Amino acid sequence: LAFAAALLASLLGTGLGLFSAVSGKALDESISRVMDALLSIPNKIFALVMIAALGSSIPILLLITAITYTPGVFRIARSLAVNINQMDYIQVARARGEGRLYLASVEVLPNMIHPMLTDFGLRFVYVVLLLSSLSFLGLGVQPPNADLGSLVRENMSGLWEGAPAIMAPAAAIISLTIGVNLFIDSLRSSR
Repeated sequence: LAFAAALLASLLGTGLGLFSAVSGKALDESISRVMDALLSIPNKIFALVMIAALGSSIPILLLITAITYTPGVFRIARSLAVNINQMDYIQVARARGEGRLYLASVEVLPNMIHPMLTDFGLRFVYVVLLLSSLSFLGLGVQPPNADLGSLVRENMSGLWEGAPAIMAPAAAIISLTIGVNLFIDSLRSSR
Protein backbone atom coordinates (compact mmCIF):
# COMPACT_ATOMS: atom_id res chain seq x y z
CA LEU A 1 0.00 0.00 0.00
CA ALA A 2 2.78 2.42 0.93
CA PHE A 3 4.75 1.64 -2.23
CA ALA A 4 1.70 2.06 -4.46
CA ALA A 5 0.70 5.33 -2.77
CA ALA A 6 4.24 6.75 -3.00
CA LEU A 7 4.50 5.67 -6.64
CA LEU A 8 1.14 7.24 -7.50
CA ALA A 9 2.05 10.48 -5.70
CA SER A 10 5.42 10.60 -7.48
CA LEU A 11 3.91 9.97 -10.90
CA LEU A 12 1.15 12.54 -10.42
CA GLY A 13 3.46 15.16 -8.91
CA THR A 14 6.20 14.68 -11.48
CA GLY A 15 3.74 14.75 -14.38
CA LEU A 16 2.04 17.89 -13.10
CA GLY A 17 5.41 19.52 -12.37
CA LEU A 18 6.70 18.83 -15.88
CA PHE A 19 3.44 19.99 -17.45
CA SER A 20 3.45 23.15 -15.35
CA ALA A 21 7.09 23.97 -16.13
CA VAL A 22 6.72 23.71 -19.90
CA SER A 23 3.27 25.39 -20.03
CA GLY A 24 2.52 29.07 -20.20
CA LYS A 25 2.75 31.38 -17.22
CA ALA A 26 -1.01 31.55 -16.51
CA LEU A 27 -1.44 27.77 -16.41
CA ASP A 28 1.75 27.37 -14.38
CA GLU A 29 0.55 29.90 -11.82
CA SER A 30 -2.90 28.35 -11.46
CA ILE A 31 -1.56 24.80 -11.01
CA SER A 32 1.06 26.06 -8.55
CA ARG A 33 -1.55 27.89 -6.44
CA VAL A 34 -3.78 24.81 -6.23
CA MET A 35 -0.79 22.72 -5.15
CA ASP A 36 0.27 25.37 -2.62
CA ALA A 37 -3.23 25.32 -1.14
CA LEU A 38 -3.09 21.54 -0.79
CA LEU A 39 0.43 21.73 0.63
CA SER A 40 -0.71 24.14 3.35
CA ILE A 41 -3.01 21.49 4.87
CA PRO A 42 -1.16 19.23 7.37
CA ASN A 43 -0.92 15.66 6.08
CA LYS A 44 -2.44 13.91 9.07
CA ILE A 45 -5.29 16.41 9.39
CA PHE A 46 -6.15 16.03 5.71
CA ALA A 47 -6.02 12.24 5.99
CA LEU A 48 -8.16 12.19 9.14
CA VAL A 49 -10.83 14.44 7.61
CA MET A 50 -10.95 12.45 4.37
CA ILE A 51 -11.12 9.10 6.23
CA ALA A 52 -13.92 10.47 8.40
CA ALA A 53 -15.81 11.51 5.27
CA LEU A 54 -15.07 8.56 2.95
CA GLY A 55 -14.24 5.60 5.18
CA SER A 56 -11.14 3.51 5.56
CA SER A 57 -10.89 1.00 2.73
CA ILE A 58 -7.57 0.22 1.05
CA PRO A 59 -8.39 2.03 -2.25
CA ILE A 60 -9.49 5.12 -0.33
CA LEU A 61 -6.33 5.04 1.81
CA LEU A 62 -4.26 4.72 -1.37
CA LEU A 63 -6.00 7.69 -2.97
CA ILE A 64 -5.89 9.87 0.17
CA THR A 65 -2.22 9.19 0.76
CA ALA A 66 -1.32 9.85 -2.88
CA ILE A 67 -3.26 13.14 -2.88
CA THR A 68 -1.62 14.12 0.41
CA TYR A 69 1.93 13.77 -0.93
CA THR A 70 1.42 14.88 -4.55
CA PRO A 71 1.88 18.64 -3.84
CA GLY A 72 5.31 18.08 -2.27
CA VAL A 73 6.43 16.03 -5.25
CA PHE A 74 5.00 18.68 -7.57
CA ARG A 75 7.04 21.44 -5.93
CA ILE A 76 10.30 19.54 -6.26
CA ALA A 77 9.58 18.35 -9.82
CA ARG A 78 8.51 21.81 -10.95
CA SER A 79 11.58 23.50 -9.49
CA LEU A 80 13.87 20.96 -11.13
CA ALA A 81 12.04 21.25 -14.45
CA VAL A 82 12.10 25.06 -14.37
CA ASN A 83 15.87 25.03 -13.75
CA ILE A 84 16.49 22.50 -16.51
CA ASN A 85 14.14 24.42 -18.81
CA GLN A 86 16.56 27.37 -18.73
CA MET A 87 19.51 25.32 -20.02
CA ASP A 88 21.04 26.00 -23.42
CA TYR A 89 20.18 22.62 -24.92
CA ILE A 90 16.50 23.24 -24.15
CA GLN A 91 16.69 26.57 -25.96
CA VAL A 92 18.29 24.79 -28.92
CA ALA A 93 15.48 22.20 -28.93
CA ARG A 94 12.93 25.02 -28.87
CA ALA A 95 14.72 26.73 -31.77
CA ARG A 96 14.52 23.44 -33.70
CA GLY A 97 10.75 23.64 -33.26
CA GLU A 98 10.29 20.80 -30.78
CA GLY A 99 6.94 20.68 -29.00
CA ARG A 100 6.20 20.77 -25.29
CA LEU A 101 5.69 17.01 -25.03
CA TYR A 102 9.08 16.34 -26.61
CA LEU A 103 10.78 18.89 -24.38
CA ALA A 104 9.19 17.47 -21.24
CA SER A 105 9.69 13.76 -21.98
CA VAL A 106 12.99 13.68 -23.89
CA GLU A 107 14.95 16.71 -22.75
CA VAL A 108 13.79 17.57 -19.21
CA LEU A 109 12.60 14.32 -17.57
CA PRO A 110 15.79 12.24 -18.07
CA ASN A 111 17.83 14.99 -16.41
CA MET A 112 15.69 15.05 -13.29
CA ILE A 113 15.26 11.31 -12.75
CA HIS A 114 17.88 10.87 -10.00
CA PRO A 115 16.64 13.68 -7.73
CA MET A 116 13.09 12.42 -8.23
CA LEU A 117 14.14 8.88 -7.25
CA THR A 118 15.64 10.28 -4.06
CA ASP A 119 12.41 12.12 -3.40
CA PHE A 120 10.45 8.93 -4.07
CA GLY A 121 12.44 7.14 -1.38
CA LEU A 122 11.71 9.87 1.13
CA ARG A 123 8.01 9.96 0.17
CA PHE A 124 7.81 6.20 0.61
CA VAL A 125 9.11 6.52 4.16
CA TYR A 126 6.68 9.38 4.87
CA VAL A 127 3.79 7.30 3.52
CA VAL A 128 4.79 4.32 5.70
CA LEU A 129 4.85 6.57 8.76
CA LEU A 130 1.50 8.19 7.87
CA LEU A 131 -0.20 4.84 7.27
CA SER A 132 1.30 3.41 10.45
CA SER A 133 0.11 6.36 12.51
CA LEU A 134 -3.39 6.13 11.00
CA SER A 135 -3.49 2.40 11.76
CA PHE A 136 -2.26 3.07 15.29
CA LEU A 137 -5.26 5.38 15.72
CA GLY A 138 -7.56 2.68 14.33
CA LEU A 139 -8.31 4.59 11.12
CA GLY A 140 -5.86 3.00 8.70
CA VAL A 141 -5.77 -0.53 7.35
CA GLN A 142 -8.60 -2.48 8.99
CA PRO A 143 -8.54 -6.10 10.21
CA PRO A 144 -8.14 -8.79 8.96
CA ASN A 145 -5.38 -6.96 7.06
CA ALA A 146 -2.30 -6.23 9.13
CA ASP A 147 -0.27 -3.04 9.37
CA LEU A 148 2.71 -2.13 11.51
CA GLY A 149 0.81 0.64 13.30
CA SER A 150 -2.12 -1.64 14.14
CA LEU A 151 0.29 -4.27 15.47
CA VAL A 152 1.69 -1.70 17.90
CA ARG A 153 -1.81 -0.58 18.94
CA GLU A 154 -3.11 -4.11 19.49
CA ASN A 155 -0.20 -4.99 21.75
CA MET A 156 -0.19 -1.80 23.84
CA SER A 157 -2.19 -3.40 26.66
CA GLY A 158 0.48 -6.05 27.17
CA LEU A 159 3.40 -3.64 27.28
CA TRP A 160 4.37 -4.57 30.84
CA GLU A 161 4.27 -8.31 30.22
CA GLY A 162 5.49 -8.57 26.64
CA ALA A 163 7.43 -5.53 25.47
CA PRO A 164 8.89 -7.37 22.43
CA ALA A 165 5.38 -7.58 20.95
CA ILE A 166 5.43 -3.78 20.65
CA MET A 167 9.11 -3.41 19.95
CA ALA A 168 9.09 -5.78 16.94
CA PRO A 169 6.70 -3.70 14.75
CA ALA A 170 8.43 -0.48 15.87
CA ALA A 171 11.80 -2.00 14.94
CA ALA A 172 10.34 -3.06 11.57
CA ILE A 173 9.26 0.54 10.87
CA ILE A 174 12.70 1.82 11.87
CA SER A 175 14.60 -0.77 9.81
CA LEU A 176 12.37 -0.19 6.78
CA THR A 177 12.97 3.56 7.02
CA ILE A 178 16.74 3.19 7.33
CA GLY A 179 16.89 0.48 4.65
CA VAL A 180 15.00 2.52 2.07
CA ASN A 181 17.14 5.59 2.75
CA LEU A 182 20.36 3.57 2.38
CA PHE A 183 19.05 2.00 -0.84
CA ILE A 184 18.18 5.39 -2.33
CA ASP A 185 21.59 6.76 -1.29
CA SER A 186 23.29 3.84 -3.03
CA LEU A 187 21.32 4.57 -6.22
CA ARG A 188 22.36 8.19 -6.11
CA SER A 189 26.05 7.41 -5.57
CA SER A 190 26.17 4.79 -8.35
CA ARG A 191 25.28 7.16 -11.17
